[in-house]
Amino acid sequence: MNTVIYKEGNGFALKADFHETSQNYAPVVVYIHGGGLLWGTRKELTEDMIKLYTENGFAIFSIDYRLAPESKLADIIGDIKDALNWIQSEGPKQFDINPDQIAVVGSSAGGFLALSTGTFVHKPKAIVSFYGYGDIADHWATAPNSFYLTKNIVPKELAQRLVSNQIRTEASVHERFLLYLYARQTGEWIEHITGVNPATNTEKIKQFSPINNLTNEFPPTLFLHGTKDVDVPYEQSEFMRDALVKKGVEAKLITIPNGEHVFEKDIQSPIVQDALQQVIEFLNKYLSK
Repeated sequence: MNTVIYKEGNGFALKADFHETSQNYAPVVVYIHGGGLLWGTRKELTEDMIKLYTENGFAIFSIDYRLAPESKLADIIGDIKDALNWIQSEGPKQFDINPDQIAVVGSSAGGFLALSTGTFVHKPKAIVSFYGYGDIADHWATAPNSFYLTKNIVPKELAQRLVSNQIRTEASVHERFLLYLYARQTGEWIEHITGVNPATNTEKIKQFSPINNLTNEFPPTLFLHGTKDVDVPYEQSEFMRDALVKKGVEAKLITIPNGEHVFEKDIQSPIVQDALQQVIEFLNKYLSK
């Protein structure tokens, strides 16, 4: 593994971990971690998932990005654009990769960011969304979450103490989950990550939602989602898949029956094994080796 800095700014440096494969001039999987855009790190990609990709001939860039609420969604999406640009322009100078064969894979909030890349001018060849979402203006995101309301209520003062006065590019779930819990309990999550109140500026929030910015040039996309996901509704992947199909885009949804959020942690499950094999088949179909 090699770690590079793909972007620097005032008070921050964004890193990516490169995991090589035995394949020469390898196609690239860019992995974007989850964490509600409030926490997470490039290190969250598990060894099992790293092996899944590298042993099948794909190099991996697992990337960090600026976190909310210290940074807002417009800047975060800018980080993802810059990561893809760095891989295409600088990556081949350091690694044996094919800069024209890039897929973006993301989990949860990372799935949302992966889907956002389909709206970029310079798009990846394919997208894989693990329990991601395409609509942050919808009620599921902007209203208090009924599941999280069954948990102990997080006081506002505690949540505020978890916000830094400096840019954050990495944070553990232990550091920031209570901030996320507070935001989902109160329905303030989308305002935390965008800086925009969805109740008074729905149109601005819709501009950030991939489902409202689809064209027939959107990359082929694979969705994976469990039917018992209490964090991101299964329907989010259904809606995105259906919207893409209506645009004539190749899109497929793999349903994990009774699957929860982060269903792939049960990697020994035959259902999960089959789903991950379909991910590899999808990447093989759209990335040339």
